[in-house]
Amino acid sequence: MIRLMREEEIPACVELIRRSFGTVAQEFGFTEENAPRFTAFATTEQRLTWHLHGEKRPMYVYENEKGEIVGYYSLLLEENNVCELSNLCVAPECRHGKVGEALLLHSYEAAKEAGCVTMHIGIVEENVQLRKWYEKYGVMHVGMKKHDFFPFTCGYMEKRL
Repeated sequence: MIRLMREEEIPACVELIRRSFGTVAQEFGFTEENAPRFTAFATTEQRLTWHLHGEKRPMYVYENEKGEIVGYYSLLLEENNVCELSNLCVAPECRHGKVGEALLLHSYEAAKEAGCVTMHIGIVEENVQLRKWYEKYGVMHVGMKKHDFFPFTCGYMEKRL
């Protein structure tokens, strides 16, 4: 079941995000030393609290039949009917079971309900498997940029809603 996150669930969501993005860090050799701003290392309770209250982001969780949070995403609502999909993640032990698909399709509907017509998504460009997964759901690759503060290239994707 996908539902809005409750504030008291922020610690569980931080742990999920860090653990989920941690597998990407491990796969590509990112560490807290060479990529301190990468999601696996930079996500904190303070940051998610700011997303919730400061940026007023809608934040969603996927709760399994046992009531455990095994998926998460948020939407940063921007100007001009644009939003950014942030931190979409699935617990590593629950991957390949359609949780990610359910979250992504839910994000499209939530974004439309919020008045968005375009969704931006940022990825690790070198993560070809993730890029192909998003493309399967109609997301287009629109560019990339190398930043000094990351040991990878940032890929930029877009979905017209």
